[in-house]
Amino acid sequence: MSKNQIQDWHGCPTRYAAGILADKWCFLILRDALLHGKRTYSEFLNSPEGVSTNILADRLVKLEANGMLDRQIDPRKASRVCYFPTRKARDILPALLALMVWSTRYDQFTDAPESFAQAYNDDPVATVNWYEEEIDRVDASIKGGE
Repeated sequence: MSKNQIQDWHGCPTRYAAGILADKWCFLILRDALLHGKRTYSEFLNSPEGVSTNILADRLVKLEANGMLDRQIDPRKASRVCYFPTRKARDILPALLALMVWSTRYDQFTDAPESFAQAYNDDPVATVNWYEEEIDRVDASIKGGE
């Protein structure tokens, strides 16, 4: 992506967010990183939506370039790479969770348990904090408590 193309997506807050999140694969990769504790290429590849290898590789590069994922060598196995959600990615947790609650209301085939939407509606701050703590737990288990 050229510098001019990147600049074209700045200025308008909706356009900026859409430039990062509007692609379904980027959105699902962020869901997996933020909510499901996935960190490696193979974990993302094994998601039930069935992303192709070339699309996954491209979107991981895009998310890293946009400051959403931090690519690091896996300390557990040097031949593997991990993708850790950055603070920038973690800051979309409230919006992501709110969109999921909205989806549970309108998607008649939702897989989300009723308790998810209820917990969020009862205390959105506590729900976001719970996911933040889970992200920290997963990252610490991989990094060895750096």
